[in-house]
This record gives sequence, C-alpha cells and structure tokens, in this order.
Amino acid sequence: MNEVEVLAKQTEEAYAWTNTLLHSIPYETWDQIPSVVDTSVTWQAGHLIMSIFFHSIITITGHPAGVHQQVPLRDYAALFTSAPPQQSLGKTKPETLQTQLQLVEQTSLRVINGLTPDDLQRPLEPTQVPHPIAKTKFEALNWNISHTMWHCGQLGLLKRIVHERFDFGLKLPD
Repeated sequence: MNEVEVLAKQTEEAYAWTNTLLHSIPYETWDQIPSVVDTSVTWQAGHLIMSIFFHSIITITGHPAGVHQQVPLRDYAALFTSAPPQQSLGKTKPETLQTQLQLVEQTSLRVINGLTPDDLQRPLEPTQVPHPIAKTKFEALNWNISHTMWHCGQLGLLKRIVHERFDFGLKLPD
C-alpha cells in the first residue's frame, strides 16, 4: 500500500465513524447545545462540511465543479467556522447537512484517490486563507483525518448527552 492508499483508507474510516455517529443521533436533538460542551450536532456537521472541503479538496486541487451548486459554502463559512453554535440554530435541516456532508466526503475521497505519491510532497494550492497547519498536500490530508476524528469524538460526547451512549457492540465478559 502506498501513501495515497493509506491516506485514502484512513480518511474513509474517519468519515465512516463520523457518519455512523451522526446517523445514530435523532434529528430532533441536533440543535441542542448542552452547556457542558457549548456545541451542537448541527454545528459539528456543518463545521465538518467546511473543514473537509478546505483541508482535503480546495487546498489539494482547487475548487471542484459541482460542490458549490449543491452546498451553500459561503453561508456555511459564516455559520460553521468561527461563529458560535447558537448562530446556526434553525438555519439548516439535519437531513440536508447529512446529504451535503456525504457529497463533500465523496468528493474528498475522489480527490485523494486521484493523487500520486509524488503529489503528496507538493505545496498546497493557494487559498484566500492560509492553511493553519500544513504546507504540503500530505500534511493537509493527514490533518484532515486528525481533525475529522477530533470532531467525531465531540459528536460521541454530544450523542451521550442529548440522546444515549453510543453502542459500539462491545460484549463484556460475564
């Protein structure tokens, strides 16, 4: 397995965990903002749309065709990057965010799978906002995995607070 294949597999797994958690949280709880974490499932899903788009798409290949027509990225940038979660309340529907997140994830995986190992050491595509962590495409994709899993952990906490503990299917010995 080469570096591109490893990054693609790890990215796919991070997205799968995120989607597993999101699909297990009832839509009616998505806008709840527990005081102990000051975030919501809505904000987390919207933030993941924006971060995956930035870290694994536009910094890697530039703006892809199609995503802008299906995801209101400018609106979401205002709601889900540095704005407080309270600002996003009632502005989106969970079903829409899930569909848009999956579109961005699929686009991300196509971008990653279209790279060569040599591409990974190339500098990032220029963006209006410099990448906060990465200088190379490898670094940006590696950060995307870490960042996605960080937010996956936050979704796990939110699920436990607003709904119930996530059942990983673990069987404890009697």
